[in-house]
Formats: sequence, C-alpha cells, structure tokens
Amino acid sequence: MQRLRVTPARVHGRDRLYVSLPDGSDVAWCDRDTGRVALLFDRHRVAVLEALAPFTAGELTVGPPPVPTRSELARLALPPDDDLAPNRPGEALYTDLERRPPTALRPFRRDQRRLDLAAQQRLGGVLDELEPAGWRILHSVPLPGADHIDHLAVGPGGLLAVHTFAADGRRVSVGDRLVRGGRGAGCDLSLTRRRAGRAAHVLAAVVRPVLVVVDAARLETASAPGDVRVLRAEEVPALARLGGVLKPADIEALYAAARDRRTWLGA
Repeated sequence: MQRLRVTPARVHGRDRLYVSLPDGSDVAWCDRDTGRVALLFDRHRVAVLEALAPFTAGELTVGPPPVPTRSELARLALPPDDDLAPNRPGEALYTDLERRPPTALRPFRRDQRRLDLAAQQRLGGVLDELEPAGWRILHSVPLPGADHIDHLAVGPGGLLAVHTFAADGRRVSVGDRLVRGGRGAGCDLSLTRRRAGRAAHVLAAVVRPVLVVVDAARLETASAPGDVRVLRAEEVPALARLGGVLKPADIEALYAAARDRRTWLGA
C-alpha cells in the first residue's frame, strides 16, 4: 500500500484533513468537527484510518462523500502542492527565516521579519473569522519575483488584497505615498497598489488594495489616499457587513482560481 499524505485545510469555515496518494490524488477527507470521513475509494479504508489516526481523537464515522459542489470538484482536481489554502499567515516569512536566520552579530537589534510575522499571524486570525459571513481567505499568496500578497480576501464585499503593516506600538502616519511608523520604519503604498493590480490581472476582476495597521499606538489617516483602504486590525471584523459586490457562486469561482498556485504564474 502506498503511503498516504494528510494535508490540513480550512473549507467554508470548517477544519478538514485531506488524505491523498503520493501523486496528489485525494482518496478521502475528514471533517475535524464532526469526525466524519468522506471516503472516495473503499479499498483505501484501512490505510486512510491509519493515516488519520495521529491527527484525530475519538471515533470516526466513515461513509461515501456527499454530492460534491463545484468548489469541491475543483479541490479534488488540484494537486496538494499547488493548493494555497493550507498556507499559514506569514508562510513566506517562515520560509525566509528558516533560510536566513537572524544573525548573531546584532543580538540587540530586533529582526523586522519577526515583527512582520507576528502582525500577519494576528491579522490572519482576524480575517479567518470572516468565513462564517461568506468570505474565503488565502494567506501568503506567492507572486513571481519573490513577492507575495499577505492576505487575499474574497467575499460578498468583493476582492481585497491585504497588505499588513506591523506598527509594533508606534505612532503611524499614512500619507498619499508613504506609511511612516517612527524611527524610519515604514512602507511604500505603491507596493500595496501593485500587489492588488497583479491580482486583478490574473483573476480578471476588480481587486481593492487594503492596508491594515497592526498594533499602532496612534493611526493618522487624514492624508491617506482614497484608492487604498486603510484599517486598524480591530476594524477588520466590520468587513463582514460588506456586501452587494459578489454573489456566492462568483466567490467560490474566484476562490477556486486564487487557491491554485499555477494561477499566479502570470501575475
């Protein structure tokens, strides 16, 4: 029997474990909340339960899968290595920190990447809470040229390319072009706009650039541009009230395209 692979994912606000063959073909998935295993091929029953054992507790109910939706069909056809849905908030930063660990030559200097990672983790958790309101969230979407979109939100309020700014308790001022966070820390809003533009190009849809400031002592937005939405992390839950832009079928279609790594090769 071939060794099975288990991949966690969050689908429609529910935690699932997908079980696949080495070639990426799914054979089952398990809803972690209900303990129900949807088995595609009965000949894999024993191997699936053995593969799931380290990830589950209690008894599992095994049965045939329900009639798949269009998004499930797209998921079943997507190789796990090309599926961006399991990405953690700050996934690109995890990789960068592993490849280039903080240097021991500057023991008293804080690594900005760690601050950015903490901010993306916090914001990612807040964004994930939008899923019961019909939103679909992807984290650390890779773009050609070693860039990435921190978070991509697809929901009733439209498509949002979210750029995270780690304020780290500083006073932050947002101008027409620059975001300043004290002692030279800051970012260029052209990056926020450019990432949204690249997403709009590959998804063939309007994508709104959003800058979310995490942990600011004070946020000044009087000079902020009108084309970039600027929010505190505490204001993000209010996005659940937005609507009237995308219908559920459009949300699922855009999410299915966006979660496929291959979609972004032409960004």
